[in-house]
Order: sequence, then structure tokens, then C-alpha cells
Amino acid sequence: MSTMVLSSPQRQTNWEALDHSQKATRYNQEDVSAMGFMSFPFLSTKESPERWTAYENLLYSCLRTGDDKAAHFLLERLAARFGEKDERVMGLRGLFQEAMAEDHSALLKLLPEYDRILAENPTNTPIRKRRIALLCSLSRKVDAINALAELLAASPTDIEAWAELADLYVSQGLYQQAEFCLEEILLSTPNAWNIHARLGEVLYVSAATSPDPITVLAESVRRFCRSIELCDRYIRGCYGLKLVCETSATLLNEDNGLTRMLRPRKSSQQ
Repeated sequence: MSTMVLSSPQRQTNWEALDHSQKATRYNQEDVSAMGFMSFPFLSTKESPERWTAYENLLYSCLRTGDDKAAHFLLERLAARFGEKDERVMGLRGLFQEAMAEDHSALLKLLPEYDRILAENPTNTPIRKRRIALLCSLSRKVDAINALAELLAASPTDIEAWAELADLYVSQGLYQQAEFCLEEILLSTPNAWNIHARLGEVLYVSAATSPDPITVLAESVRRFCRSIELCDRYIRGCYGLKLVCETSATLLNEDNGLTRMLRPRKSSQQ
């Protein structure tokens, strides 16, 4: 169980997140150092990197399951340890405030606060990312794209930012820009089979508006094949390859039929 708490919250199932958030409510009753923590024994130590990583992951689980009280307690523990001016703590507090916002207007009030923090410290990456996430939540995708472009200009190796920008470009129908973003990710992680498959998907969708769909689909096939080569059990890559091959076969058959129709017939006298 302790390994699961230290792992990325994105890998947790809904059941695991609920289980962790329920255990985190104990922190509201007693001091951490005085507790046994049968499930998380490493949290009983006074100071360790694993302890604070677990606190952060449990905070995500509590917000995910709606346990605001426990989430606030964990946030305050982190703030007491690292200080309110710590960039990571500031980002977590922004996430907590967004989760507590009751309506659209409450979310809008957070933007000036993010702008104020960034005016004081433009290099505050957690707050910059929270601002981008907030813009996406407010359906201001063009502003989010511009903000991501500014972030990547300062941090061109941020894979998460490139992936988010690619998704935003796809949502706007800007497939060539999305392909560029995904290729930037592959420069840093060339063996990421999920990114190869994602690039294959973007190429597959963009073929519908391309003047040369066969060439685009051929590149999509190549990307899906690379994804399967890297992970032969990746279902998304296998299914994507099936769709692209079926579409390519249909287009090729249509082209062959059109060619036969336009081909001049031989004279019967010859």
C-alpha cells in the first residue's frame, strides 16, 4: 500500500483514491508523529522525502473524492513544513482554491491572484501551470494556447506542457501544430509508445482535410506500427492501426475505380 501512495496519483483507480482519502481523514484527529499508521508506516517518521510525497499524493486523492476537510489539513501541513512562499505549495493552494470554487464567477476571481503572483515572480512554474489549467476550465482555449507557448519558450523541455498544447491544438482543428508538439515530445522520449500512437491518431484525423490523404495515412500507419513495436500489447495502437488500414484500403479502392473509369477504352477495330 505504501508504494501505491508514493506512486503518481494519475495511476490510481477511483477505488484506490477513495481508500486513501478515507485513511487521510485520520490526520485531522491526531498528530502524525503520534500515530501508528498501519497502512502508511513511513509517515510515522519525523522527516523523510517519502512522507511529504505521500502528503501531496493524499491531498490529490482527497480533492478527487471531495474530502475537502482532509485536503485542507494536508495542505496546511505542507505549508507549515515548506512555507507559504514555496512554489509547489502555492500551486497546491491554487488547486485547492479551484476545487473549492462553487461557480464560474468564483473561478474567474482566481485569475487576478495568479496574475499578481506571476507579476512578482514570472518563473513560478506551478502557478503558471495552474493559470493555464484554469483558462482551460473556463473554456478560454486561445488564451491557454498563448500561455502554454510562453511557458514553453522559457522551458522547452517540459513534456507535459507540449502534450497539453497538442491536445488544445487538436481541439481547435490545428493538426499540423499538434503534430509538431508531439514530435517535440518524441525528441525527449523517443520510445514513448503512447505518444507514437497519439501522433498516429492526429495524422489519421488530419487526413480528412489533407490534399494528399494517402500520404498522411501512410505516415499514420508508420506511427502506429512503431507504437506496437515498442509495446505489442498496447490496444490503442493496435486498434488505431486497424482503422487506418481500413480507411487506406477504401481510399485506394476508390482511386483504382476512378482510374479505370477515366482510362480510355480500346477501339473494337484494333
